[in-house]
Amino acid sequence: MTTNLQRLALRGILLTREVVATGVGPRQLHRSLNAQGWQRVVTGAWAAPGTELTPWLKARAVQILHPELTLSHRGAATLHRIELLREAVEFTAPDSPTGRRHGFQVHRVPLAPGEVCVRHGLRATTPLRTLRDLLLGGPRDEALVAVDSALGTRVVRGVRRTRLVTTDLLALACATHPTRRHRVPRAAGWLALADPQSGSPAETVARLRMHDAGLHPVSQADLVAPAGRRIRADFLFVREGVVVEIEGYAYHGSRDAHRRDLDRFNALSACPGVRLILRFPAAAVFRSPDRMLAEIRAALATSVRA
Repeated sequence: MTTNLQRLALRGILLTREVVATGVGPRQLHRSLNAQGWQRVVTGAWAAPGTELTPWLKARAVQILHPELTLSHRGAATLHRIELLREAVEFTAPDSPTGRRHGFQVHRVPLAPGEVCVRHGLRATTPLRTLRDLLLGGPRDEALVAVDSALGTRVVRGVRRTRLVTTDLLALACATHPTRRHRVPRAAGWLALADPQSGSPAETVARLRMHDAGLHPVSQADLVAPAGRRIRADFLFVREGVVVEIEGYAYHGSRDAHRRDLDRFNALSACPGVRLILRFPAAAVFRSPDRMLAEIRAALATSVRA
């Protein structure tokens, strides 16, 4: 077989139908593909030898095969560097039945032209439309982790991303949805719990766990140490003087990072009105929230009696 398979590939994806259209027989093609080390991505699509078969490569192949599919929901959120509790590739196809295509979830929801953009070679819903889909679809914690992330400036996968939407725009987008108006009140209630100052998914989930437990600290409380240094605490129970800090997953093992952490802790401890600081790793928030809440309640009770 003399056909140059690399030249027929589109954005790194080779379609069986494109090669067959040049006159190459299916059997001959498959022998050549296997002999040269091409990798099957999905039925009818192949990746060049040595290419890493990531979910995003598969999504690209599926979209090339099915141009009517638009990356949406959690799939579009990841593309826009919006943090999530669970990443997944999802598509929307207004004129197709709901279900799965090549293993991916497909939603049947109308899409307006202004709600679609192209990013990294993939057609996707815009950040505003993506977040509206997540808010109207739920579940709550997943939707609000994404909303908090998009409302603020974040460093996601090593890249600093600016704010993508505002609360007012999101509220308007949900309120004007053409077909899911019965879900608008629920989405509005969830949106009222959003916090643009939240620093991470773990902070968002911790705030929601405390809210559900009837605990309502001040989020992202601004404090001033005796030396004049301004410090922002994740959560502050003002009357009891209890600060709750949520530590992210990232490991900061250098000496400078350790020193900065100690300096911040000492400065926070010296702030007027701060009696106790509780620090919880992200794992405690996600895996043992009841234990976290019990420790917070115990600390509040002790502080009140003191």
